[in-house]
Amino acid sequence: MYLEDEVFIIEDAGGEMPEVAMHGSLYFLCRDPEGPGLFLEQQDHLPLKKAVINRYQTIILRDLQPENRKKSIYRGMKRSAINWQRMKLFAEAENLAIDHVRSKVAAALVAFLEQEISAVRYGESSCINCSGQTLGEFARELGLCSEDLAEGWQDLCCEDNG
Repeated sequence: MYLEDEVFIIEDAGGEMPEVAMHGSLYFLCRDPEGPGLFLEQQDHLPLKKAVINRYQTIILRDLQPENRKKSIYRGMKRSAINWQRMKLFAEAENLAIDHVRSKVAAALVAFLEQEISAVRYGESSCINCSGQTLGEFARELGLCSEDLAEGWQDLCCEDNG
């Protein structure tokens, strides 16, 4: 029951760095004097690790939903690319598969860029907050090539000033 509660916390309230929430959960579950004092085997960590991947998927996709682009929760394309890298590094370190996430994020990116190009054609400003290089690298990480992206996507990008 404690483990299930911690999975829920990571997935729903894990913030922008869910692996930090996972380590907080492990501390609470195993070492915190006010925690349950559990002894967890490595395989018992798997639900928490999967929760980290699920949380990353949520926040990456949040920033690839056109309806969020004008909301305060929107962090932008640059953050989506950064979170992809964080998730990828975590998954590699933990030997977790993320192909299922990669395909969802790739489809969301393609759809987002199509919607963004349409919005810009109708007079809205682009909300893409990264350079064409950053966006191109993100797309390649997702298994996409330039031909998979809507024509004119580079024109949506800004200069990366750090």
